[in-house]
Amino acid sequence: MTKAQATSVTHIDDDRFKVTEWRFAAGAETGWHVHGHDYVIVPLTDGTLGLDVPDGAPFAAALTQGIPYSRREGVHHNVTNAGTAPLAFLEIETVADATAHRRRDTLVRFMAAWNARDVDALMACMADDCAFHASVGPEVQGRRFIGRDAVRASYAAMFDTFPEAAWTADNHHVAGDTGLSEWRFIGTDKTGKQVDVQGCDIFRFSGDLIALKDSYRKNRS
Repeated sequence: MTKAQATSVTHIDDDRFKVTEWRFAAGAETGWHVHGHDYVIVPLTDGTLGLDVPDGAPFAAALTQGIPYSRREGVHHNVTNAGTAPLAFLEIETVADATAHRRRDTLVRFMAAWNARDVDALMACMADDCAFHASVGPEVQGRRFIGRDAVRASYAAMFDTFPEAAWTADNHHVAGDTGLSEWRFIGTDKTGKQVDVQGCDIFRFSGDLIALKDSYRKNRS
């Protein structure tokens, strides 16, 4: 027997949040779906949800009006009103998290390209209108390299200066249009001098690509 379908109304849908009001008659269901974002549920009524999941037995969850709960992206289920009275809730999705995930993936690929000594892969992570501010140089920002040709040449020069180099202990974070990569650089230059230093890069994004790489590092004394 086919179940009735839950109804929905979208109240907000922008680059940060999507807010959807769901209403269920007794026995109504959403149908199977996968959540593409982290989300919060805010019950508008008391009620009981029936939850079907791909690899387990169905189960029930109680809703209490005004008491929210959260779930991570990737949840796969079919949601049913398992009670005898109508129920409703707000679903608040953090749409911006998808952009943050893509930008963090860019930073992971960027670090991998440094360790692979692959200039083409590095530049594939950079926006068309890009810049690099080195950690040392004559200006307050360090030495500035503006445009793809200058940035590419500076990256190639780094590999030439350090025939042996590794970026380790990396950790990546994204908030809005800003990214941060922490790292430890261990290398040997052409004279045989060894360098072991901690540092970080602050990034500005254009879409999912890097518009600015701004480097900082510890100075040993």
